[in-house]
Amino acid sequence: MATTRKPLEKHRRIVIKIGSALLVDRKSGLKKQWLNAMCADIAVLRAKGVDVLVVSSGAIALGRSVLDLAPGVLKLEESQAAAAVGQIALARAWSESLSTGEIVAGQILLTLGDTEERRRYLNARATINQLLKMGAVPIINENDTVATTEIRYGDNDRLAARVATMTGADLLVLLSDIDGLYTAPPHLDPNARFLETIAEITPEIEAMAGGAASELSRGGMRTKIDAGKIATGAGCAMIIASGKADHPLSAIGTGARSSWFAPSRSPVTARKTWIAGQLLPAGSLIIDAGAETALRSGKSLLPAGVRQVTGSFSRGDTIAIIGAEGREIARGLAGYDADEARQIAGKKSAEIAVILGYAGRAAMVHRDDMVMTAPAKRDMDAARSDAHA
Repeated sequence: MATTRKPLEKHRRIVIKIGSALLVDRKSGLKKQWLNAMCADIAVLRAKGVDVLVVSSGAIALGRSVLDLAPGVLKLEESQAAAAVGQIALARAWSESLSTGEIVAGQILLTLGDTEERRRYLNARATINQLLKMGAVPIINENDTVATTEIRYGDNDRLAARVATMTGADLLVLLSDIDGLYTAPPHLDPNARFLETIAEITPEIEAMAGGAASELSRGGMRTKIDAGKIATGAGCAMIIASGKADHPLSAIGTGARSSWFAPSRSPVTARKTWIAGQLLPAGSLIIDAGAETALRSGKSLLPAGVRQVTGSFSRGDTIAIIGAEGREIARGLAGYDADEARQIAGKKSAEIAVILGYAGRAAMVHRDDMVMTAPAKRDMDAARSDAHA
């Protein structure tokens, strides 16, 4: 697995995420010149044999402009109507700009369920891969016309990461108005240091992005770090760079400032990639220190090591596994429904048949259905030591 950055054209498949502000001006609408420059960059990569996928924001923003909607927060149905108009305009704009380089665009609209439900995930992946095989550039966006708050990604950073893992990309590029990761928000802390290379996303790195509930991080660096965890865990490197200037991909290639996140040295299998990338676990199992040690040595999670069961989930749902220190350490597919899991939590496997009335599985979560999502504390301490060296 690569441990150093390589030129964009040396990658096999790249997913590029583009923020709304780069593509659409609130007053003048579509930034046609910028889009043409971006498509010229994509044409250069395609000519060198690189598969390119684009996750493009901007449908609602462009729809607002076309419909001449007043400034301010939109109601859900207004946002969905704006998206309906904007998606058509956005797809047409991409198609026209890419056609200049004799490239065909294909539109893909995804909902959260398309990547969270296994069958739909596989179907979406097959369609996208077929487009790439035919030489087209998939233009992907969340289907905002039907998605509601409860069933949507809410940001295209994590959607792009899921697309990257779904399609086996080896690089994810997040373009926005942020040029990379700093040790603190640079507009608030004049001593904030820019980080050019991030070898691993540790809790310390996550803290630099701010807490999930932070007003400053909402829709900002927090979601980019979440995207990084999904992508790098699957063996896909990630770059955060500014897309403000024309030809942003060429700028990265000529040394423009950007942060590069190294891919994991031990990426998980395709099935486990899907498990690890689930955004909304259906519940959680809180385990003791002994069980955590067993999991880190490659063992399955047995009922005896489970201290508490939370949430309402069914067998086969993705659940989070919380370690003794209160943070998520793994995700996996539940071997039991939540009610049954509560009954056998803390019990020996031999007692399952007596408690439930039938001989169930010995494991609460089998190791083949589990992926570790956080390093051990000793590894975190070592990472912190390296960071401060």
